[in-house]
Amino acid sequence: MTALWIAHVNVTDAEAYGRYAQLAGPAIAAHGGAFLARGSRYVQLEGKERARNVVARFPSLEAAVACYNSPEYQAALEHAKGAAERDLVIVEENPA
Repeated sequence: MTALWIAHVNVTDAEAYGRYAQLAGPAIAAHGGAFLARGSRYVQLEGKERARNVVARFPSLEAAVACYNSPEYQAALEHAKGAAERDLVIVEENPA
């Protein structure tokens, strides 16, 4: 079953976060991830608003978790630490 990686982000240091994004994209793609939404328009209906929202689809929950734990993604994540407030969740999709 496929899984969605959903991130809600407030960027506090655009330069450092840009370095994160440059490295994170290839790491996500290397694990079968594909972006469905990244910085698109949105409407906040409930909860804490974050200015940037990202959704990526992975082949499985396990692939998404493996991506997060991979050395490549962890190297990217070092640039996001202190450069953004982030929430990240991985959700398995329901079959159609």
